[in-house]
Amino acid sequence: MNNPVLLDAGVVTRCRRRVHLDNDPTMADATKAPPDPAGEQRSADATAHRRKVGDGLARLFGPTWMEIPPAGPDVSAADRERATDSAMAAGARFIWNAQLPRDPVGGRRGRIDLLVRSGDGYLPVLVVRHKVTDPGVGARTSPLSDPTPEGSRSDPVRKARPQPRDQLRLVHTRQLLRACGKAAPGRAVGGVIGLDADAVLWHDLEAPSWPGGRTALAEYESRFADRLAIADAARSGAPALALPSRIMDCRSCPWWPTCAADLTAVRDVSLVLRGEDAVALRHAGVRTVDDLAALEPGGEPPVPLVSIPFPDAVGLARAWLADLTVVRRVRDVSVPRADVEVDVDMESFGDSGAYLWGSLLGGPRVGEIDYPPGYRAFVTWQRLPTRDEGRSFSEFWQWLIDVKAQAEMRGLSFRAYCYNELAENRWLLSSADRFAGALGVPDRASVERFIESDAWVDLFRVVSDTFLCAHGKGLKTIAPMAGFGWRDPEAGGENSMRWYRDAVGFDGAPADLSQRRRLLDYNEDDVRATRALREWMCSDAMDGLLYLGDL
Repeated sequence: MNNPVLLDAGVVTRCRRRVHLDNDPTMADATKAPPDPAGEQRSADATAHRRKVGDGLARLFGPTWMEIPPAGPDVSAADRERATDSAMAAGARFIWNAQLPRDPVGGRRGRIDLLVRSGDGYLPVLVVRHKVTDPGVGARTSPLSDPTPEGSRSDPVRKARPQPRDQLRLVHTRQLLRACGKAAPGRAVGGVIGLDADAVLWHDLEAPSWPGGRTALAEYESRFADRLAIADAARSGAPALALPSRIMDCRSCPWWPTCAADLTAVRDVSLVLRGEDAVALRHAGVRTVDDLAALEPGGEPPVPLVSIPFPDAVGLARAWLADLTVVRRVRDVSVPRADVEVDVDMESFGDSGAYLWGSLLGGPRVGEIDYPPGYRAFVTWQRLPTRDEGRSFSEFWQWLIDVKAQAEMRGLSFRAYCYNELAENRWLLSSADRFAGALGVPDRASVERFIESDAWVDLFRVVSDTFLCAHGKGLKTIAPMAGFGWRDPEAGGENSMRWYRDAVGFDGAPADLSQRRRLLDYNEDDVRATRALREWMCSDAMDGLLYLGDL
């Protein structure tokens, strides 16, 4: 019998509970979270990227290129399916914006950016706005002028990024092609054109490259069968196969108001420990925050935890019940300090580059070096990607190293601070690689020596070692505890992406100088927040924070 539920490729990487709610007819009128502006902008950027790539390929391939009209008031999904089916039947070499015939037996529906004819069938190619390769060797790539597996080679300068979501989307399309008898013969492969849009990366979907030696095909089938069963149960009113549990994706999910209310009503343990730890605890009978808080921190944990030591988990639960944002993990708080201190915060625009390096120079003996204390920005307002990014980075690096050298020359200690070094380290190293040889740009070894030295301090790590934070450890959560507030009520990394677009005239509009000022103020507040947090941690205020052992 045909399955009444038709699911797209996104379900295999989507929260199981969201799949239930998306398919539960009784939830049609439930209140949802408003759309995330930053998420909507990312979607619009991805659409524009696909359009640019498609237009370029259309010019390249001329009469062998066929485009399926987009959905609209006069073009239904069924119309697009028929047009795609006709194009495949006619043997079109390239089919852009394809809508595959739905597969009611398998419960699938879906679209793909590009179908490429291979033999007697077709292969799927995605166009995505993220990086799909890294510097290295061995990726299987073909030039855009020959976007086929036959035209591919082992790339001497690129290695593949795994990108599980891309691979699963490709498998979904392959299964739709198989259902309508149009899958290319032979081994299952699929292509991806990434952010750089200079080649097609080919994934072998039958390679045992997933954890445990699984293939993308096997992983997809397992996940899709699970999601299909969940959707079937939701549609039919059967007992739910997926219950709410807090995970990272909850922050941007439209169903979070519903799940938050359900979780809070039962005081679910995932309100304290999200993800797999919460699932494992529930299986062990520890279902609520109260259950977790009642355990003995020094005792044997009911299950191994992967994200946090067991005593800390119990402490977090007790802090949550006491409505405490922060408790001390240690009796004596210690923060690395120096005579000359620099707070650093970097602003980037997705994978396109780092356009701003902000710094705040201070410290008790800063007056003994030649640079004045205060905030300084090293920035490019040329739209990323741009070589001018290398200029702003080199100026920042030379200034930072000169401050450090002057301090050490005068017998003063020096430290630079950031909050969560993963982002800063990524762009420090990436900038050294991408702009190697440019004036003032350090070599990679110099950057590595700096970030591995005691002079580079990740304040996020210090906070993690010092505090248990019941409501998260983000700077915007912790710095207000130190009495710090951002001038901009919309301050946040996601919003800064939107401000950057306006600041550089991203969509062809004139550059908005007020948004440049807004970004500089936001960046300055970020570095002032890390300094305020550090000074608070070194103050007598720590005596007023409850110690974990006293909970």
